[in-house]
Formats: sequence, structure tokens, C-alpha cells
Amino acid sequence: MGSLSWLDWTICIGYLVVVLAMGSWFARKQQTNEDYFVGGRSMHWLPIGLSLFASIFSSLSFVGLPREAAYDDYHLYLAILIIPFVAMPIVSRVFLPLYLRLRVTSAYEYLELRFNRPLRLAASFLCSLYMFGWMGAMLLAVGVILQAVLGLDETQLLWTLVFTGLFATLYTTFGGVKAVIWTDVLQAITLGGGMLVVLFLTVGRIDGGWSTVWEVGTRYDKFEMFEMRWDPTDRGNFFSACAFGVFVYISSFAVFQGAVQRYVAMPTVKVARTSLVLNATLTVVVCLLFFLVGTTLFGFYHHALPAGAEAGSGFPALPPGKQDQLLPLFVMNELPQIGLMGLFLAALFAAAMSSVDSGINCLTALVVSDWLSNRKMGVRFSRVLCFSFGTGVILTAVILQTWENNVFDTVMMIAGTFFGPLLGIFLLGIFVKRANVWGAAAGFLASLASVGWVLWTKDTNQISHWWYAAFGCLPMLVVGTLVSLLFPPPPREKTEGLVLGRSLRWEGE
Repeated sequence: MGSLSWLDWTICIGYLVVVLAMGSWFARKQQTNEDYFVGGRSMHWLPIGLSLFASIFSSLSFVGLPREAAYDDYHLYLAILIIPFVAMPIVSRVFLPLYLRLRVTSAYEYLELRFNRPLRLAASFLCSLYMFGWMGAMLLAVGVILQAVLGLDETQLLWTLVFTGLFATLYTTFGGVKAVIWTDVLQAITLGGGMLVVLFLTVGRIDGGWSTVWEVGTRYDKFEMFEMRWDPTDRGNFFSACAFGVFVYISSFAVFQGAVQRYVAMPTVKVARTSLVLNATLTVVVCLLFFLVGTTLFGFYHHALPAGAEAGSGFPALPPGKQDQLLPLFVMNELPQIGLMGLFLAALFAAAMSSVDSGINCLTALVVSDWLSNRKMGVRFSRVLCFSFGTGVILTAVILQTWENNVFDTVMMIAGTFFGPLLGIFLLGIFVKRANVWGAAAGFLASLASVGWVLWTKDTNQISHWWYAAFGCLPMLVVGTLVSLLFPPPPREKTEGLVLGRSLRWEGE
């Protein structure tokens, strides 16, 4: 473990101390569950916008986007562009007014109002399963990177997962959603700043700089993002990218509890929309930064190879499923050691913890709101629950450690599996006025059956996991609509103010 200098350790440990201190500071101001889960519904748009980006994207970006650009191309960036140009307008005009008018704590309160309580609990349970998998994968990402940097054996990797998970759990348990949001702000700044430094130092190591990066990337089609070939078994085409962007990224911002909990922490729709604009801007700029880092890594390892050399032949040999280690190994071995690795590790912890802290707090909010019907349990009970979930996340990370997929691919597979049914039932309720409980229940079962079939036969059908969410969402809409026609329409109290129309508009618009 001597590969890090004293300056690296100082930067990394100092960052962790600051984060824990922020959690302790906000702990003093948590008096009720309203404060603990939604910040008293009075948060400012700036920290919320930064937090939205940090919690939903930073963890995925840090471990996956540079690898994606280095080993593949820019089709995933095309999927990401759906966020500002498609997802944000839909969320802004449809979902924000709904959530803030209903003053929900859990997104799935809407499903009980629109359909019934069992469907609310079913959706809440699906979201909970997703968050365990999501947080476990993010925690594992830290271990995988540290294993490469510090040369950890399997036992040391296990204890690294335990330490990181407990640390994120502690400051989330004490500080509630305000601690989550403000530490996410710090983490977003650390993440972006660290990667910007890496980018320019890497370009400086390449003869010819940016022009060489562009020439090598163009030669190997690394900037390709409009391959118009229909092939759902391959993610490297326009249609697969759009399927992933529409069905996963819209879900992430429209029906994912981690996003909704931040929306309702703000006082008005106007303020919430401002935070979405900030988040959309960050998404376009910072994710492009991560892709450029990956492209620059490809240029560094391939610019000196002879013409006609195979793409990927210049990369260092990495074990199967360990391509996420490319960036940290490059930083450690190829860049000047001036505390940069400490900054890199601080950014890595930031990326993972911004997901873990958000997920733990959201899981606790779901249990208290959905399963305990907002009973007066007190903040102390919520903190105990929060700590218990953190322990469960650590166990999930240990289980995922046995998988051989790259961490980013694991996260995308988990997201596709769970987000499709969740998005489908909300779209059914909001856009199909005729939809009733029987139709929603039948659609939900059809959705789960469709996703289950894709997963069960994935070795034979070979459908790309970029399509999993579509296989979950579309059967929900089709079956839910058709079955609803076989039964009486829902009563007025199940549609008034809950189906798209003038009644969904926020009164203050």
C-alpha cells in the first residue's frame, strides 16, 4: 500500500473528514422526518441541481464513461443527450407539477391515489431492489479501482468495501437529505475538477496534443454515434442508444425516488425547473468531459502504433471485467505524482458515496412513507433504518464482487431491468385516462414477465441490455391499456388531477 505518497493520503483523508463533518453539522438541524427526508421543502435550486447530477450521474460517469469512450464509441453519449432534449422537458411539464402539488414524500404515493395501495407497494419494492443493486455496484466500483491502485488482495478488498459503505452510511444516517445534498455538491465539484486536471495532463503526454487525439480517434471511429443499423443485440447503433436513453434516463429523472425526493425538497415548480436546467447543462458538459478523457486515453495508448494496428491492441492487459481499472492505472503509472492520485481517489470516493448516500436516504424514505404510512416514528427510528440499509448495501457489493461484468455494464443492466416497469405504470396512469386498477395490474405482470423472459433467455436471445427497459415499459402500456377496456372506467376521484390535462398544472404557474 505504499504506492501513494503522504500528500495523496493527506488529500484523500482530509476530504473524507470534511464530508463527515458536514454530515454531523446537518444532524443538529433534523427535528422531524419532513426535515430528514425533504429538507423542510425549502431547499435552493443550486445545490439541488448539483446534487441531482452528482447522485444520478457522477458514480456512473466516473467508473464507466472513460472506459466506454476508450473501448467503444460515443453512442452512449448520444443516449445521454436525450436527458436535456427529451427527458427534462417531459419531467418539467408533466411530472414536476404533479409531485409538488400532491406534496409527496415517496413518488409512489401517486400510484395509490391513481390505482391502489398494492400497486404502490409493488412499485416501491421494485425501486428498493434497484437501489440496492445500484448502490452495491457503486460501492464495488471503489473496491475495483483501489484494488488496482493499491494492489489489494481479496481480503483487503472486502474490508475496503465495508469501510467505504460504513462511512457513507454514517454521514447519511446523521445528516439526512440535507447532508446528502450538500455533500453531493462538494462531490460534484471534486469529481469534475479531478477529471479536468487528468484530461489536460493526459493531452500533454501525447505528441501533437489535441490534433493527434482527434486524428487517432477519427481513424478508429471512436467518435461514432449515428450508426443507423437496426440490431437490438448490439448496443453500438443509433436505435439501441435511443432505446436506452428514452426508457432508462427518462425513468431516472421522472419516477426514480432519488430524483423525486429532491424535487419535493424545493418550494415551487419554478425553482425545481431551474434546478433541472442546471442539471441538464452539467450533464451535457461534464459527461462530454468524461468521454474526452476516455478518447484521450485511447489516443495515448494508440498514437505511436503502426498504421493498421487493431483497436485496443495498445491498451495494457487487464483481467476480464476489469476494464474500469484503465483510468486509475494510467493516472498512477503515467502522470506526475503531485498529489494527483489523492485527488483522483477523493473524486472516486465522491462518485460512489454520492450514489450510496442518496440511495440509503431514499430507501429509508420509501419504508417510512410507503410501508409505514408516515407513522410518527421519529427521526431516531429513521436513522436506525438508514444504518440498517447501509449494511445491506455492503452485503450487496460483496455479492456483486463475484460477477465478471464491468461495473458500468452491471449498473446499466440493473437499471434496465427495474426502470422499464416503473416508467410504464406511471405513463399508463398519467397519459391513459381509461386505465384502471385491473389494467394496471395486468400490465405490471406482463411487464415483469417480459423482463423476466429477456433475462432468463439472455444467452440465446442475446438482446443488448440497453433494450431491457423497453421490454419492461412497452408491455405495461399495451397490456395495461387493452385490459382496462374490458373493465369499467375508473371513478372520477382516481383521475381528477391525476391524469394529464389542465388539472395537472401547478397552480402557481
